[in-house]
Amino acid sequence: MTRDEILNRTSRILSDADRAKYFDTGYVGAPSVVGEDWLEKLRNVTAEFIEFSRTADADDKRFDYESAHTAEAPRLRRLNHPLDLHETYWQFASTGPFADIAEDLLGPDFKFHHAKLNFKWSGGGEEVKWHQDIQFWPHTNYDVLTIGVYLEDVDDTMAPMGVIPGSHAGRLYDLLDDNDEWTGFINDKDIGSVAVNTAEYLGGPAGSITVHNCRCIHGSPPNQSDRYRPLFLCAYSAADAVPLTDLVVDQKYSETTIRGNPQRWPRFDPRPCPLPPPWRRMGGYKSIFAHQQAEPD
Repeated sequence: MTRDEILNRTSRILSDADRAKYFDTGYVGAPSVVGEDWLEKLRNVTAEFIEFSRTADADDKRFDYESAHTAEAPRLRRLNHPLDLHETYWQFASTGPFADIAEDLLGPDFKFHHAKLNFKWSGGGEEVKWHQDIQFWPHTNYDVLTIGVYLEDVDDTMAPMGVIPGSHAGRLYDLLDDNDEWTGFINDKDIGSVAVNTAEYLGGPAGSITVHNCRCIHGSPPNQSDRYRPLFLCAYSAADAVPLTDLVVDQKYSETTIRGNPQRWPRFDPRPCPLPPPWRRMGGYKSIFAHQQAEPD
């Protein structure tokens, strides 16, 4: 659907101004959207997995650990594929406010793509360098977005996600180094052309949401506060946006229609998108953290 067709529909959650901002800037944040009932469920399940991480093996694929992680003092970067791990995450992603927000911005026919839970641990939780998402998982068009909810209060000291206004309408960058090796972030040579000084940092009280288009440049600094910053993220696509890679094909609910009808014909945007490396032939994708920090295999 076009911007005007979507904006002419009655909104379910987002205000008309919020929806217009998304289309104009490529992102939007809104405070206290997710209610305490859902937050309590998500926090409880998440706390269970933090406890599991204390005794889990170092190669447990559920978790992406910081190097300083120990059983006594867990330090997680990410809970991988959370919807595959607990039904509560899936219920929230498919029937909770995220689905209404996705409909507000994608129209009545849309699918689930993938999810993750980023922790940004206290006392130095790793930065996420400036990047765009769609190069990780190209689609036939760019009606793909990611919705996040902060499970705890997030202030400016806790490294909220920053987004560059209007970057969704600009160029797509190769997330490669000078040797054409994948890094997962915009290199120093190119970042000088990005107006990083205009970034808006989207924090807020628990239940606040972030939404960004797949072309938006975004990132976050290290979390130097004494509180961790759990951000539960789900990506959705229009029904006629078809993935061009199999990066998340092994996730249980990937490409599941959430609302509306599946589409037989993909829609192709004339603007090209670079392909990522063939990770499956290279032993599998690690994580954005591992690639950005150039961790050894």
